[in-house]
Amino acid sequence: MTEVWAAGAAYEAFMGRWAGRMASVFVPGLGVPAGGRWLDVGCGTGALTAAVLSLADPREVTGIDPSAGFLAHARARVAGPRVTFCTGDAGALPYPGAWFDAVVSGLVLNFLPDPARAAAELARVAAPGGVVAAYVWDYADGMAMLRHFWDAAATLDPAAAALDEGARFPLCRPEPLRALWAGAGLTGVRTEPIVVPMEFTGFDDFWTPFLGGQGPAPGYVASLPGDHRAALRDLLRERLPASPFSLTARAWAVYGRQGR
Repeated sequence: MTEVWAAGAAYEAFMGRWAGRMASVFVPGLGVPAGGRWLDVGCGTGALTAAVLSLADPREVTGIDPSAGFLAHARARVAGPRVTFCTGDAGALPYPGAWFDAVVSGLVLNFLPDPARAAAELARVAAPGGVVAAYVWDYADGMAMLRHFWDAAATLDPAAAALDEGARFPLCRPEPLRALWAGAGLTGVRTEPIVVPMEFTGFDDFWTPFLGGQGPAPGYVASLPGDHRAALRDLLRERLPASPFSLTARAWAVYGRQGR
């Protein structure tokens, strides 16, 4: 199964609509003074960048991401003289050291090939006293939408359990996140949960975004023969609450400061 991160509109329908809610809670909690220089690493379709622009009154905010498709969506979504988007790698940020007042990342760390290298880069480009913070979904216990999905998938196909993000991404828990930040030399490291509701108008509102092909779960759906896909859809319909319904989404956020 190949994971695809290219189509901004499909990602927005699947996960981006919830990412904005997370960002709107995360940004005010950072306490960065107005007029700061921000960097959003792995900015994707621009949810966190948009929240910084609207809630933090930055002097400027730069979003960087390897996906041209996601960046095209971000540029269409977030525009203005204070915003810049560019293509780049979290493990080799093209910026001088000690440059940004706040370096942030949303829902990205666990997908990076070398999270420790990325954390070191986030710390490197933060100015002395600058905030370095990130958040990731709590795939194991707190992301009810995906928990329903993978539990149903594994019921029908036991091999699907190995694809479950809860098993694949042990980083997405408080202790590993604290260790990652401390290992990057950041000070005052702490973790906190961020919880938001996910409201669905009905089953189709839940299921249809899984057909968009963006990310692990939609990628798994795309790999299924038609009859297996239909069986998964029907089992999920049977297990989910009556429409409309709401599920809980929890992320773990990690915070630190550049102490140099």
